[in-house]
Amino acid sequence: MKTIKVVGMSLLASSLLFGAGSLAEKAKSVGLKAIPADKAALMKLTDHDKTVTPARVELGKKLYFEPRLSKSGIISCNTCHNLGLGGVDGIPAARGHMWRANPHHLNSPTVYNAVFFDRQFWDGRSPNLEDQAQGPMQAAPEMAAAPSLVEARVNSIPAYVDAFKKAYGKDVKVDFVTITKTIGIFERTLVTPSRFDDYLNGKENALSKEEKEGLATFIDKGCTACHTGIALGGSMKPFPTVGKFKYANVGDFKGDKNGLVKTPTLRNITETAPYFHNGTVWNLAEAVKIMGETQLGMKISDEDAKKIVTFFGALKGRKPEIIYPQFPASTAKTPKPEFN
Repeated sequence: MKTIKVVGMSLLASSLLFGAGSLAEKAKSVGLKAIPADKAALMKLTDHDKTVTPARVELGKKLYFEPRLSKSGIISCNTCHNLGLGGVDGIPAARGHMWRANPHHLNSPTVYNAVFFDRQFWDGRSPNLEDQAQGPMQAAPEMAAAPSLVEARVNSIPAYVDAFKKAYGKDVKVDFVTITKTIGIFERTLVTPSRFDDYLNGKENALSKEEKEGLATFIDKGCTACHTGIALGGSMKPFPTVGKFKYANVGDFKGDKNGLVKTPTLRNITETAPYFHNGTVWNLAEAVKIMGETQLGMKISDEDAKKIVTFFGALKGRKPEIIYPQFPASTAKTPKPEFN
C-alpha cells in the first residue's frame, strides 16, 4: 500500500487538516471496527444465539478457574489463559499435564476478545468458544481429562449440580458438552474496550497525536490486510506470505491443511508477549518488522515500527472485573487426582 500524501503531507497530517474524525473514518474504511459502546449492540455480537444469562456466566467463570476439571486437579483454563496476565501464560510454549510443553511448540493465544474471532485455535479447527473449550480439557499435554472424568468430578459435587439446574433448568443433563459450553458462555463476556474504540466511536481526544500517527502508519503500511475487524485479527490467513519467517524451525506447526494460520488479535498486544504462534519473539517492535518482511514484502524502519507500537498501546483494553471464585468442596464420590 502506497503512502497517501496531500501536497507532501502524511496521512496523519492530512487527516488533521481535513477535520476531526477523518483518520477515524479512514480506519473504518479499511475494515477496522470499534467494540460497540452500546450494550445492546455489543450483545448482538457476543450473544447472537441468546444463551448468555447471569447464572450461566457466573457458573462458567467458576468452571474456568476450576482445577479439578484437569486429570491432576491442579490445572485450569486460567493456567494457560491467565486473566490477570492479558489472557495468556507469558511463556513461549504452553505447558500442561506433567509439565509437558506443547508438542508443536504452540503459544497460548489470549482468551480476551476471542468471541470476535472467526475461528478458534491456531489452525482454526474450532468454530466457536463453546466448541474450543472441549479441546484443551481432553488434550494429553494440557489438562488430560477424559470427558467421563470431567463429568464424574462435576456431578459428584452437589453444589455444582444445583448451579447447573439454576442456570439451565431442573432437567439439565450435566454432561461434558454442557460443562464446556458453560465455560464458553463465560468467555464471551471477556471483552476489553479500549481508547481506540472510544476514538472510533467519536471521542477525538481519546488518542494522543503520537498514537494517531501510529494508527496512520499502521494503515499506510497495509497491516489491516490481516489485522482488521473488531478483533484486529482472528481470521485465517497464509503465514508467511511473501517472505521467510526466520523462526519457522521452532516447532512443527505449518497451519491448517491449506497452510492458513489464525491471525492473532492485536488487542492488549502489549500484554501478551511472546509473539507468533511459536512464541519466538519477545520484542513488539521486532514482531512488527518481521510482519513487514513476511506478510507485506517490505522493510519497516525502526522509526515506523516504533510509531506502530505506540499505537498498539491504545489497544490495551479495560478488563472486566473478575473476582477469583471459591469452589465447592469435593465429596467422597469425587474422583481423586491422577498424575500419570
